[in-house]
Amino acid sequence: MNRTQSLEEWKRAQKVLPGGVNSPVRSYNAVEGDPPFIDSGSGCLVRDIDGNEYIDYVMSWGPLILGHRHKGVIDAARAVLERGTTFGAPTVAETDLGELLVHHVPSMESVRLVSSGTEATMSALRLARGFTGREGIVKFDGCYHGHADSLLVEAGSGPATLSIAGSVGVPDRMIEKTWSTPFNDEQSFVDLLNARGDEIAVVIAEPVPGNMGVVPPRPGFLEMIRKETASRGILLLFDEVISGFRLGLGGAQDRFGITPDLTALGKIIGGGLPLGAYGGRREIMEHLAPLGGVYQAGTLSGNPLAVAAGIATVSALAADPPYERLERLGRLLGEGLQKRAVDAGLPARYQAEGTMMSFFFSEEEVVDYEGAKGADQILFSRYHRAMLNEGVYLPPSQYEAYFLSTAHDQETIDRTLRKAERVFGRIASTGQ
Repeated sequence: MNRTQSLEEWKRAQKVLPGGVNSPVRSYNAVEGDPPFIDSGSGCLVRDIDGNEYIDYVMSWGPLILGHRHKGVIDAARAVLERGTTFGAPTVAETDLGELLVHHVPSMESVRLVSSGTEATMSALRLARGFTGREGIVKFDGCYHGHADSLLVEAGSGPATLSIAGSVGVPDRMIEKTWSTPFNDEQSFVDLLNARGDEIAVVIAEPVPGNMGVVPPRPGFLEMIRKETASRGILLLFDEVISGFRLGLGGAQDRFGITPDLTALGKIIGGGLPLGAYGGRREIMEHLAPLGGVYQAGTLSGNPLAVAAGIATVSALAADPPYERLERLGRLLGEGLQKRAVDAGLPARYQAEGTMMSFFFSEEEVVDYEGAKGADQILFSRYHRAMLNEGVYLPPSQYEAYFLSTAHDQETIDRTLRKAERVFGRIASTGQ
């Protein structure tokens, strides 16, 4: 597959952008490759600047559940664009989207729109601290909640270990009240709360982690988190930036029947444009300025273009929920990849929750971050490069989720599996 123009653009980008990219995973460092430069998308396909076409399982990292250039979304954004791009003033559409989110997401009685998932989680944490009067934050190993300083933390050998910053440039004082504990480990979580409970304002959790690969919660784990936080006056914040409107109209909290105190949303609710939101119980949300003393603001919060795309996307999902069909297609893809890899003699395991799935080169079930790190990264790199050359655009990291859209169909899945069978056969026979 010829990607000459992409390689030239890659060289040019590296001269002016750090690492050649504006978000690190786009660099393909994890798979020891060079990224194709995408020119356009349509449905479940993307085309690079060299004219190569790929079946897309990245879907802009999750927002495009309706596929690229969905007519309803494009028409909605175009209609707004003809009236203006931003006003820095209230618009009717902001309230319309707010009403949609409050209607569908069980925990939300009140909601505030922001511009990204990172901004949503960062703001929700500040609100939780302001509401409780405590400073401590608990997160789970391998769960990514955006790049705010207080969230870039790795756990040590146990839940009571001193926090270690997961990024250069994060002062120790910014993360000294953030503790991380293994996902799916009930005892470690309870031990941490027993040791630090009086200091903890909030527990932030991806109910279904999607940034160490997809790791479903063990039965009872989320229920335990809800029970323990409620009994101690600690707020529970669900980061549903990925899972919101991906696992159903009500997200993971509706799927599992658990209502957190606060929820952060992003990705799908912007329909492919930059948008985030956070919300929860009214008594908590009323601590935000201008009603309360917790300050958060944004020039482009509730941007008309993003709001219009979000309303179109959420409305389309509500009018014709695609979740059962997408889950079925996801199972066909995941089970098909796993069978063909195993038949070729390769260790492989697919994991899924609803319409979220990922593919590990591992024989063991992955239940936490340590298990994810134990999967074969070198084998994944070979697989990724070979699939790209076959015209299949996959997340360039074994730690990322695959995403399907309503534009994917059985023929697309079958075509992907035929390509994967060739790839697994070559890897097994040649190592390449």
